[in-house]
Amino acid sequence: MEVDLVLAPVDGSDRSERAVEYALAVADAYGADMHLLFVLDETLVEAIDAGNVDAESVASEHRGFADGVRERIDGNGTGLTYSTAAGFSQRRLAQSPGSVILDVAEEIDADFVVVPRESPSTDPDEAIGKAALYVIEYASQPVLSV
Repeated sequence: MEVDLVLAPVDGSDRSERAVEYALAVADAYGADMHLLFVLDETLVEAIDAGNVDAESVASEHRGFADGVRERIDGNGTGLTYSTAAGFSQRRLAQSPGSVILDVAEEIDADFVVVPRESPSTDPDEAIGKAALYVIEYASQPVLSV
């Protein structure tokens, strides 16, 4: 199996941070690059749209997280890119965290996806955990759920 790009969806939860560790290990084992996908929860998107949350502060948090990941991979040859996507949409009813992850995986031509497992948590900030089963069932790439 050839892996050139590993996709690691994150949402700020502890589970997604753990999944990043596995994604880094996969990328390192295959000499692949990694892409972090920050998936925004519905309530956060609504708060940004309403002006209750500053979009720049969210972007700054994402840059800080990505910088932390970049520090862990410095020197091993793994490239790192990242992007942000809304996990839900008022305009696209079929848009969910799982579908967003798969859409991005196809857009960036990811060869491998590492996604956190579903959490028993009801924390609205944990948008990705509930998407794991959907990603496992419909992904065209190998998926590691941790």
